[in-house]
Amino acid sequence: MPRHTVGRSPLRGPRPVLRGPRPLLRALRTTSASACAVLLAVTALAGCNRDQGSGAAGGGKVGIDLPRSDSDFWNSYQGYVEKGVTADGIDALPLTNSQNDIGKLVSNVQVFTDQGAKAVVMAPQDTGAIAETLRTLSEKKIPVVSVDTRPDTGDVYMVVRADNRAYGEQACQYLGERLKGRGKVAEFQGDLSSINGRDRSEAFKSCMHRKYPGIRVFELATDWKGDVASAKLQSTLAAHPDINGIYMQAGGVFLQPTLALLEQKKLLKAAGTPGHITIVSNDGIPEELDAIRAGKIDATVSQPADLYAEYALYWAERALEGKTPKAGPTDHGSTVIKIPNGFEDQLPAPLVTKENVDDDKLWANQLEKKS
Repeated sequence: MPRHTVGRSPLRGPRPVLRGPRPLLRALRTTSASACAVLLAVTALAGCNRDQGSGAAGGGKVGIDLPRSDSDFWNSYQGYVEKGVTADGIDALPLTNSQNDIGKLVSNVQVFTDQGAKAVVMAPQDTGAIAETLRTLSEKKIPVVSVDTRPDTGDVYMVVRADNRAYGEQACQYLGERLKGRGKVAEFQGDLSSINGRDRSEAFKSCMHRKYPGIRVFELATDWKGDVASAKLQSTLAAHPDINGIYMQAGGVFLQPTLALLEQKKLLKAAGTPGHITIVSNDGIPEELDAIRAGKIDATVSQPADLYAEYALYWAERALEGKTPKAGPTDHGSTVIKIPNGFEDQLPAPLVTKENVDDDKLWANQLEKKS
């Protein structure tokens, strides 16, 4: 199986070497292996030892649905997926894009199954409404890799995401310390029908109540839409002109409309100067890193778009091989945990500030060097 080469960074170590069946003559050296030798002589490709979930190399077509194209983060993810498919020789069906529409996602998955997909990679934005589709795929024994979002119910082979509660916690702690525990913060909440929106919002709220009760938080539901966030921020600023902090749960959709509004209101002041509004974001796209360098925002949590793509494809290949995931640390700097409906590979997502914004390990910096 070819190794993954997309967006490789020092965050992860070498891949495990996948070994095929032992040669026949080696198997014949011991009587305990004689039964396996007979089987090898007949099939040439099959191994006796199935108890470790190795299975025969499966192969098959992979259906990949992209969740949306209105986010710089997801557009970057798409680029990494396309490169990974080519580099690894994956037999992928034509990529689809569900455009943040659960109905389109269901329809796209049906097309995948009609075209003979043996595994599906998706990123459902509504993690509750995908349950019936997951049930159908499970009945057809088609494994699913879910990227960035964990479906509420329904079997998944693997969820590839970062710890989204840690996103909210890190944003809370950064804002709390920078504001010295006092002030007013506008929070752009993601879609609360998504586990990511819920995780980030709940963790942020819990942390603020527990650690920084002197900070008042205005929770602004946005459905991951930049225009909605901008309109609600404008109303909040009109009523509370002393807002001194903002938490954006998705810089890919919130960054540009937020900076444009603040500039229009003459509130976009450089970090370290009087009147600066402290801004923490999530995503880690190149534009956020540039904004940190320019002092327009202060920090972001870098979602690993490169690793999302790489390990979505990696786990899809493992699923096709019939391998069973195991909980515990991985060789790529993450931890696989058991969840009620499958497994989850929790990838690292570092906090980016002015101190480490030029770190070569950040995927956005790698992307800029390649462009």
